[in-house]
Amino acid sequence: MPVPHLYRQLQTQLSQWINPKDQRHLQAFSENVAAILQAQSACLSHWLPYLSHRDCAARSHMERLNYFIQNPRIDADTFYFPLLRQFLKGWEGMAMTLTLDTSVLWDRYCLVEVCLIWGGRSIPLGQIVLEHGSATVGFEDYCPVLETTLRLLPSGSQVTLLADRGFEHGTFMRWLRDHRWSWAIRAKSDLNITCSNGQTTAVSNLLPPDGEAYLFRDVTVLQDIECHFATANLALAGEAWAVLTDVPPSLQTFEVYGQRFGGIEPHFKDYKSAAFDLVRSHLRDAQALNRLLMLLAAAALIAISIAVVVVDEARRKTIDWHDQRGLSFLQLGLREIKQLCYKHLPIPRLVNLPRRSPPKAYASLKKRDFLETRIEFSRVTVFSS
Repeated sequence: MPVPHLYRQLQTQLSQWINPKDQRHLQAFSENVAAILQAQSACLSHWLPYLSHRDCAARSHMERLNYFIQNPRIDADTFYFPLLRQFLKGWEGMAMTLTLDTSVLWDRYCLVEVCLIWGGRSIPLGQIVLEHGSATVGFEDYCPVLETTLRLLPSGSQVTLLADRGFEHGTFMRWLRDHRWSWAIRAKSDLNITCSNGQTTAVSNLLPPDGEAYLFRDVTVLQDIECHFATANLALAGEAWAVLTDVPPSLQTFEVYGQRFGGIEPHFKDYKSAAFDLVRSHLRDAQALNRLLMLLAAAALIAISIAVVVVDEARRKTIDWHDQRGLSFLQLGLREIKQLCYKHLPIPRLVNLPRRSPPKAYASLKKRDFLETRIEFSRVTVFSS
């Protein structure tokens, strides 16, 4: 007996958690996710070879795909969130590091995401596409993504959220405080800081000399936000860092904030070029892009789950030639799916994400040694009342 098409295998497994009112939507969802995983493309026309089981003309395929992408009944609440909740099952009470960031598409749309940092990459929790040609968005624009994330988090989660300079909004920080999320947000150079001695000055005036770090306890920003502040100046970083945080500052503040770079930026690269080639999708509609990105997030989550099985079963070296893990879990999963389809073997049972985040992947020992180099400061100065 031949192994069923990938979409049939996915439909069988996903039906455990996804239950739309119209079951035909689940079949179409499974078909499209399977096509993405095999084509490794967000371009709808690239999915056509993997939809040939329908035995119809390419034009009919494209009409069906466009109808699916434009269908308001295809939403994350029905299709993605149940899958995500299942894969995070057992994470109750866990410490979770999240990132909030934006990425601009074609200078016309802005993707806003809150992601979970796991395994050196990011897994989308909440995401939205806005017709907005700038990476800077207001709190009212990205608040729905925060509220969505709040609903999805396992109970008792201990959250630390990391965000870039575009999110130093007082309303945002108050939201984080009200929901008891810890946070670290990079500050712009022109932000005014009121230090514990009562003096107010811009961030640019509080940057240390090269090779040094300043730690400021009990500062006030944006009228009434009481927090802490850490600055560092290292030639290795390319520019000085200035980080606001609700936790008393230490050198660990920079390490915590630095996780954002290894998580969200490679994730956006996976979307745009390294895995799914989103820039060639040719879609120019915010709602259609929202549904397409939901499909990409589901495909990525499935690939990561399959990669977890590969690593647990000690089969990584069949698809990754590095001595240590040199491929992300997403790339491992995509390659394993290709291998299984080539050999006419079934995909494994999808498993939950391990509670413990695995180490990052490194393409070489030289790269690992560079990224794990211990940074030393010539002087660390603490300012407090």
